[in-house]
Amino acid sequence: MAVAAVIGFGGAFLLAERDAGGRAAPGPRPSTTAPAPPPRSPAPPGFLREGDSGPEVAELQERLLRVPDVYREGAVDGRYEAVLSAAVARFQLRYGVRGDETGVYGDDTRLALESRTTDVSGAAGPARPGS
Repeated sequence: MAVAAVIGFGGAFLLAERDAGGRAAPGPRPSTTAPAPPPRSPAPPGFLREGDSGPEVAELQERLLRVPDVYREGAVDGRYEAVLSAAVARFQLRYGVRGDETGVYGDDTRLALESRTTDVSGAAGPARPGS
């Protein structure tokens, strides 16, 4: 039995020597887990998107409530969640707003919404040129 052990160790030693001299040892196995998605880049200043919160979001919610059949679920809680994102997308589609990512409240969507609604004080929003 001792002879078999010596032969086994000797064979393994010879194979290791051959790998070191003749070819590169195999690298680590590739991971089978999917890589983590890259972090979402922050929205540019003045843009609101899902995950944002605060008084600007509440103002957006209040304005969308003034547009018929856009923000049907209608919570004014200052949180930009999926329901609000879908409402912004509906508004963009209905009024042909281009230039902003779908469901993101950017400059073009802001101008279109403000031109069709009044602010909280009742004053008309800024008019959009050519509307």
